[in-house]
Amino acid sequence: MLDRAEARAVTDDGRGDDPIAEVAGEGAHPLFRDTPSSVGFKKLRKRLLREMRETIERFAMVRPGARWLVAISGGKDSYALLALLHDLKWRGLLPVDLLACNLDQGQPNFPKHILPEWLSANGMAHRIEYQDTYSVVTDKLPEGATYCSLCSRLRRGHLYRIAREEGCEALVLGHHRDDCLETFFMNLLHGGRLSAMPAKLVNDEGDLFVLRPLIHSAESDLERFAQAMQFPIIPCDLCGSQDGLQRNLTKAMLDDIESRYPGRKTVMMRALSNVRPGHLVDPSVFDFTGLSLNTEGTDT
Repeated sequence: MLDRAEARAVTDDGRGDDPIAEVAGEGAHPLFRDTPSSVGFKKLRKRLLREMRETIERFAMVRPGARWLVAISGGKDSYALLALLHDLKWRGLLPVDLLACNLDQGQPNFPKHILPEWLSANGMAHRIEYQDTYSVVTDKLPEGATYCSLCSRLRRGHLYRIAREEGCEALVLGHHRDDCLETFFMNLLHGGRLSAMPAKLVNDEGDLFVLRPLIHSAESDLERFAQAMQFPIIPCDLCGSQDGLQRNLTKAMLDDIESRYPGRKTVMMRALSNVRPGHLVDPSVFDFTGLSLNTEGTDT
C-alpha cells in the first residue's frame, strides 16, 4: 500500500498536499465529468473517499499489483463502491486492477442492457455473467418463502468461481455500516451469537479474500452520493415482494433508534471495533479459568 508521502507524490499536480483534495470534474475519472459542483457534494465525496481509504489501510486490503473482482448488482451501494474505487485508483491511491462483474441471475424483466452500457460508457473493465439461479431458487423454495438467503449463497458461489477464472485474489462487496449493524443485531436477537460483517475475511476454501471497503460508510451518505451521480439504479424487487424480512424489521428498529437518538449508529459501529472479551461470558475467547489473584504484599 502506498504510504502517505508516496500518495502525495503521486497526486501532486497542483491540488495541494492532501491526496483526497477536491478536483475539477474535467480533471477526474470520466465517471465524475458531470458531477455536481456544489460544496455539499464535494464534502460528501471527500468523506466517502476518506472512509474507504482508511478502511482499506486499517485492514491491510491492498497487495500492489493484485486484481480485484468488484461485484455490481445495479443497486446504489455497488455503484458507489465501484465509482469510489475508481476515484481512488485515478488518484494513485489504489494500486490494484479492478474488474467489475454483474451476475445476471435470470430474474424476470431484468434490464440486461443497463449495466453493460453504463460500464462501457465509463471505460470500466467488466464481465457480465448469466446464470439462471432464479429458476433454481423458485424450484427449491415453496411459494411465499423468502428468496434472499439461498439466492445470495448461489450468487456468492458463482462470484468466487468468476474471481478464480479472472485471476483475482479478492471479491469486493458493497456492504456498508448499516448492513454491518443490521447483521449484528440479527445475529444477536435471532442467532444467539455476537458477530457481524467483517471488513476482510478469507473464504471457506482459503483462496480468496472478501473485502468490504464501505463498511464504515453510512447508507444515507451512499444514497445521497448515488442520487447526485445519477446512477441508473436497478431496483431489487425483480423477484417479487419480500415484505416481513427480519432484516427489514431490524433496519426499521435501528432507523427508529437513530431518529430518536442521532448518532447512535456511529456509536454502535465504534463498539464493534472496541471489543472487551473479558467483559463477556464466552470462555472460548477469554481464559476465565486462568484468572488469578495478586496476593503479593497482602496480609497473611
